Amino acid sequence: MPEGIEAARWIVAGLFAIILIIASISDIRYRCIPNWCVLALLVLFIPWIFVGPEVSLLLSLAAFAIFMAAGIVLYAFGIWGAGDSKLIAAVALFVGWGRIPMFLFATALAGGILALVIILWHAPRLRAMLNMPGPDAARRNVPYGVAIAAGAALAVFGGLLRPCV
Repeated sequence: MPEGIEAARWIVAGLFAIILIIASISDIRYRCIPNWCVLALLVLFIPWIFVGPEVSLLLSLAAFAIFMAAGIVLYAFGIWGAGDSKLIAAVALFVGWGRIPMFLFATALAGGILALVIILWHAPRLRAMLNMPGPDAARRNVPYGVAIAAGAALAVFGGLLRPCV
């Protein structure tokens, strides 16, 4: 592979990582993933089409559509926020069809670990909330954008770091 394409691939991947870090920080601090982060990922996918490893435009768009539909359903049932739904769909463009199972597993694992850390961190507060009547405020405390970013980083950078055959 020419050095120029390899350099461009790592530049795009680096920008991808920076956007995911910004989205994660925002999700941790404000429980909100900025729309501009999702839009930036969508725009960044254009150069990824040309420099990403084994990118199939049709399969990437199919993954985007599937994840967007699933995200809308999860949002409609109050399981996820709108930002999580948009972020996971945008990230699916970059992951690649063959890495979706690994992406989903890594995202679920990171989300579970994150939820466990939050529960342990806020154990006294959580116990108090569980004893209080009213809506369960504790279930909205997991910034799942962080888990999506972790799963995406593993899937995308794992594809970049595999040895050439």
